[in-house]
Amino acid sequence: MTKLFLTSAGIVNKEINDAFISELSKPVQESNLLIVAYAQNEQEEFYVNASKKELEQLGFENIVVANMHYEVKVNNLGNFDVIYVCGGNTFAILDKIRKTKLDNFIKSQVNNGTIYVGVSAGSIIAGPDIEIAGWGSEGDKNEIGLEDLVGFNFVNIAVFPHFHDELKSEVNEFRKKVDYKVIELTNDQAVFVKDDKIVLIGSEEKDLYEPVA
Repeated sequence: MTKLFLTSAGIVNKEINDAFISELSKPVQESNLLIVAYAQNEQEEFYVNASKKELEQLGFENIVVANMHYEVKVNNLGNFDVIYVCGGNTFAILDKIRKTKLDNFIKSQVNNGTIYVGVSAGSIIAGPDIEIAGWGSEGDKNEIGLEDLVGFNFVNIAVFPHFHDELKSEVNEFRKKVDYKVIELTNDQAVFVKDDKIVLIGSEEKDLYEPVA
């Protein structure tokens, strides 16, 4: 059973928090959680630490941080109830995930029931490809020249994180060029995917999206 929480900014409000906690297979204090991050400077390190504190405040006690800026030994990681993939430059993060062999590890865990939580770039990577990451006036720069943009393909949708109304026309232009569904996410929203259902959390309307074949 695939379970994904695709967010712009993490577990930022009660609605997302309640939905997330309710999907855990064991009490939060007993759940093992892996944070995957690529913190290359002090600012990015700050956000990783902030995410860890946020998760500790939710009640998680068993947290492992895999900072891909340093050596990550995949074979020593074990099994997790939740994998939380942080944000940053989407192209650089996906490239580093592949080089550290975390991609196969994450796919195996999620396909066996581990909950996947994406934050911004981490949410984009969960889709069929990461082309949307570089789209528009606020998109990431592909400074590393990454050519293989294939994502984890856990779900056949792309999310557009950090959405605001001024970006509406840009998102609509992207929709015209792809054959999968594109969902805008503000910083207060999340997409919850559970097998055959895709639900938008954190808005006045609960829009139910059927998966794209």
